[in-house]
Amino acid sequence: MSSKIHNISIDCHDTYALAGFWSQVFDCPRQPDDFPGDPEAMLLPPGGPEVLFIAVPEGKAVKNRLHLDLQPTDRTRAEEVERLLGIGAVHVADQIGPTGGGWVVLADPEGNEFCVLGNVAERAAAAAARAAAEDGEPA
Repeated sequence: MSSKIHNISIDCHDTYALAGFWSQVFDCPRQPDDFPGDPEAMLLPPGGPEVLFIAVPEGKAVKNRLHLDLQPTDRTRAEEVERLLGIGAVHVADQIGPTGGGWVVLADPEGNEFCVLGNVAERAAAAAARAAAEDGEPA
C-alpha cells in the first residue's frame, strides 16, 4: 500500500488573495465558501491535488524547501511566464540552458518560488538538441 497527495498546503498571510493568484495560475476558482479574512482557502485544480492556503503569522524568511514545477499545456514556456508575470508573479531567475532546456524561476505575490518548465514539445526539442550536442552532431 502507498500514499497519495491529498493536498498541498501553502502558508501565507492573505489566504484569499494568494488563492486568487493561484486560481488564475491553475484556471480554477476558489472554493465558493472562501472569503477575505478566512484563515484557510482552498483550490481544486483539475487533475491535481487540492491546494490549501493557511494563514500564519510569520513571513517567509528563506528559500522554499518544497516548490511547484509547472508545465504549460497550451502555450510555450515564454508565453506562460509572460501570463504569470501579468497576474502578479515576480521573476526570480532564468535557468534556461543553451539547448533550450531548463526553467524560469518565479515567485508568487507572497514570495513563494515556483518554476515554469517548457511544454512537452519544447522539452522534447531540448532533449534532442542536448543528445545531438553530446554526440558532436550539429543541432
